[in-house]
Amino acid sequence: MTPIGERIRLLRIERRLSVNEFANKSGVSKSYISNIERGVQKNPSLIIMGKLAKTLEVSLEELLTYKYANDNLKNSK
Repeated sequence: MTPIGERIRLLRIERRLSVNEFANKSGVSKSYISNIERGVQKNPSLIIMGKLAKTLEVSLEELLTYKYANDNLKNSK
């Protein structure tokens, strides 16, 4: 699982949304969300990320910053 996929999954679970509910609210397909969460889709577009962030009630910056913060932590070890 990629850091961004992990973050999205954790936020979705915190908000008690199933993948199906999340897909319906965000307008992003269940399979695409699942692929992001599992790390199959490693580079979703900013448009998709914006829809997911809005549905999760976080800023796009928060999702993207989390990814780069984790990458930097891994690189510093």
